Amino acid sequence: MFGRKKKKTDLLAYIREGREMTQSEKLRLIVSLSIPSILAQISATVMFFIDASMVGHLGAKASAAIGLVETTGWLMGGLGAAANMGFAVQVAHAIGANDFERARRVLRQSLVCCLLWSLSITTVALLISGRLPYWLGGTAEIAHDASLYFALIGVFGIFFQMEALAGSMLKSSGNMKIPSILNIGMCVMDVCFNYVFIYVLDMGVVGAAMGTGAAELVTAVLMLYFLLVRSDMLKLKGYPGSFKPQTDVVSAAFSIGAPMGLQHLLMGGAQIVSTLIVAPLGTVAIAAHSLGITVESLCYMPGYGIAEAATTLVGQSFGAGKRALTQSFARMSATLGVLVMTLMGVLMWVFATELMTLMTPVDEIIAIGAHCLRIEAFAEPMFAAAIVCNGIFIGAGDTLRPAIMSLVSMWGVRLTLAALLATTYGLPGVWTAMAIELTFRGIIFLTRLMHGGWMGKMIKD
Repeated sequence: MFGRKKKKTDLLAYIREGREMTQSEKLRLIVSLSIPSILAQISATVMFFIDASMVGHLGAKASAAIGLVETTGWLMGGLGAAANMGFAVQVAHAIGANDFERARRVLRQSLVCCLLWSLSITTVALLISGRLPYWLGGTAEIAHDASLYFALIGVFGIFFQMEALAGSMLKSSGNMKIPSILNIGMCVMDVCFNYVFIYVLDMGVVGAAMGTGAAELVTAVLMLYFLLVRSDMLKLKGYPGSFKPQTDVVSAAFSIGAPMGLQHLLMGGAQIVSTLIVAPLGTVAIAAHSLGITVESLCYMPGYGIAEAATTLVGQSFGAGKRALTQSFARMSATLGVLVMTLMGVLMWVFATELMTLMTPVDEIIAIGAHCLRIEAFAEPMFAAAIVCNGIFIGAGDTLRPAIMSLVSMWGVRLTLAALLATTYGLPGVWTAMAIELTFRGIIFLTRLMHGGWMGKMIKD
C-alpha cells in the first residue's frame, strides 16, 4: 500500500515539476484519485439511501415531510460548496505552481470566510423554517415535521460547511484518501446515530436530522485535524500567519465562487419549483419522487467522484501552466465518467423495482418510483458528461459560463417541459422532462469542453 501511495504522490509531483507523463500514467493517476472519491460518494449515497429507507418505513407522511424540504436543503449545501470551491481552486493553483506559502495563506482566510458564510445561511434557514413547508405547497399533516427537520439541518449546516471545506482543501492537494475514509466513517456513524434517534429514542423525522448532524460534527472535527495538523502541504501547525481576510484572496474566491453560488441558488430554486410541480400530484407522488432521487444518486455518485479527481488534476495542471496536460486530463476524465455512468444506468434500469423495494414497503410508491428510474436511466451517459465537465471547468476557475449554461438548461428545458408533462402524465412526465434536460446539458457541456475556451488565456506549456 505504501508503494502505491508513493507512486501516486510521485505522479502528482510530475505536474509541479513539469515532467512528461505517458497516457497510461495519466489514466492511472485519474483512476487512483477517483476511486477513493467514488467510494466516499457511494458511501454518502448509501447513507442517504439508508436514511430515506429508515424514514420510509415510518410511512408515506414521514417520507413526504423530508422530501418536501429536501431540495431547499440541497440549495443551502450548494451555497456552502460554492464558497468552499472559491478558495479550494486557488489552493490547487498555488500547489501546481509550487507556491505553498500562498496555499496556506488562502487556507487561513478560507476558514474565517466560510465560517461566517455558514452562520449566515443557518440564520436564514431558522428564520424561514416555520413557513417553508407551506410555501412549497405542503399540507398541515406534514408541515410540522418538515419544518423541524429543515431547522435542524440548517443548524447542522455549520458542521457540514467546515467538514466540506477541509475535505475540499485536502483534495486540492491531491489527498483523496483521508477525506474519503472520513466520509465513509461519517456514513457508518450516521446509520448508527439515526437508528438510536429514530427508533431507540422514537424521534421519527426529527431523529433523522439529529443523527445526520451528530455524524457531521464528529467528521468535521476529524477532517479539520488532518488538514490543519497532519497535512504535509497545507498544515498550519508550525506555519504561523494572519487569518484576516485580504482583498486579493477574497476577490479571487468571489470571482470563482459567486457564479457557482448563483448557479446553486437558481438551480436550487428550480429544484424547489420542481417540488411545487410535484406537490399537487399527492403524497404518494412526493414520496416516490424523493425516494427515487435518492436511489438515482447511487448511479451518478461515481460521476461526482471522477469530477472531484478532475478538479484536482486540472487545477494543479492549470496552476503549473501546462495547457496540453490540462486538456489531456480533462478529456480522459470526461470519457471515463461517461463509460462508468453508462454502466450504472444499465444496472439502475434492470434493478429499479428491487431498489425501490428497499426504500419503502408501499406498493404504489414502488411502482411509480421504478417507472421513473427506468426513464432516467437513459440520461445517465450525458448526465455524466455534465457532471465531470463541470468539475473540469471548476478546476480551471471557469465558473461563469458553465453556470449560465446550466441555468438556461434547467429553467428553459426541464421546468418548462415538467410543467407541461405533469398535467397529463403525472410524475413520470416530470422525470421525462428531467431526462431530456440532463441529456441536453451534457451535450452543451461536452461542446464547450472540446472547444477549449474554458482554459482561458493560459499560454504556457
